[in-house]
Amino acid sequence: MLLPGVSVAAGDPDKGKAKAGVCAACHGKNGVAMVPIYPNLAGQNQAYLESSLKAYRAKQRQGGQAVVMQAQAASLSDEDIANLSAYYSSLQ
Repeated sequence: MLLPGVSVAAGDPDKGKAKAGVCAACHGKNGVAMVPIYPNLAGQNQAYLESSLKAYRAKQRQGGQAVVMQAQAASLSDEDIANLSAYYSSLQ
């Protein structure tokens, strides 16, 4: 289900994989976190990942590790977010 005003770009999983290096430090090389406080991204819903990253970038998400994620998302373009979301949602 998409929320009004939330669009999901197709994204390119290969480009997302190339951009995902920095994400691996917390979320694991294949999107499976080694530390329990970090969520697994592998197989996560693409629309959820995209809206979450955009919310972090806009500083709309708070609590937990939000400050870290806000800093990480700040430099991501909409295309980067679509590509990362496509990559992680494609993993099993």
